[in-house]
Amino acid sequence: MAILEVKNVGKRFGGLQALSNVNLSVVENSVHAIIGPNGAGKSTLLNCLVGKLIPDTGSVMFDGQSVLGRKPYEINQMGISRVFQTPEIFGDLTVMENMLIPCFAKRDGAFEMNAVSRVVGQRDVIEKAEEMMEEMRMSDKRHMHAASLSRGDKRRLEIAMCLAQDPRLLLLDEPTAGMARADTNNTIDLLKQIKEERDITIAIIEHDMHVVFSLAERITVLAQGTPLVEDTPERIKGHPKVREAYLGESQDAA
Repeated sequence: MAILEVKNVGKRFGGLQALSNVNLSVVENSVHAIIGPNGAGKSTLLNCLVGKLIPDTGSVMFDGQSVLGRKPYEINQMGISRVFQTPEIFGDLTVMENMLIPCFAKRDGAFEMNAVSRVVGQRDVIEKAEEMMEEMRMSDKRHMHAASLSRGDKRRLEIAMCLAQDPRLLLLDEPTAGMARADTNNTIDLLKQIKEERDITIAIIEHDMHVVFSLAERITVLAQGTPLVEDTPERIKGHPKVREAYLGESQDAA
């Protein structure tokens, strides 16, 4: 059963048709990858899914409800969380303080920086943050400032902050960008763990084919704002149009 349905979505920026008649169906509790070269429309599509952009045409439905016209925080409350290309964390706060913010938001419905000062003595919020740090294997870094973390640990912290709000759909935008191979492999293992342990659907935009083929159960390939093909990883690998247009160089490099 599909939890996310994109139908006939189009988006134009001036004279540029960024998306044209995009149809996409993401099955619940699956990992679905969206790939394509720069300029294919991947980020534009993702921004339409989380309320940063409103399509000119078409519909985006999450669990039977339209996301169009909703503000990003409303979409988050629906059960959709997004991980950005550059980790969105608070560098001047500790790992523990970063974790307190989404844990407070989950309980009180408000994502506030001053949540850190407001949770003093509120054991339920603190215990939730501690549970998330343990689950994400970051308890030993709880007192470190987030700015001092490695790229891989910053990404791990951002994913933990998203998961603290118990989303049903996790959108990942180039989650391994700028990482060394060891951190990339650790992120792959982390996402596999999340998929195994949680009732969650993951949609991922990624250029690294090693990441895509390690995680995805289904792949949509975009070409100039239009889906070229959608299929299983095995069939995508052997698809002549995909191999010629997108996967040849990246696959060899992965």
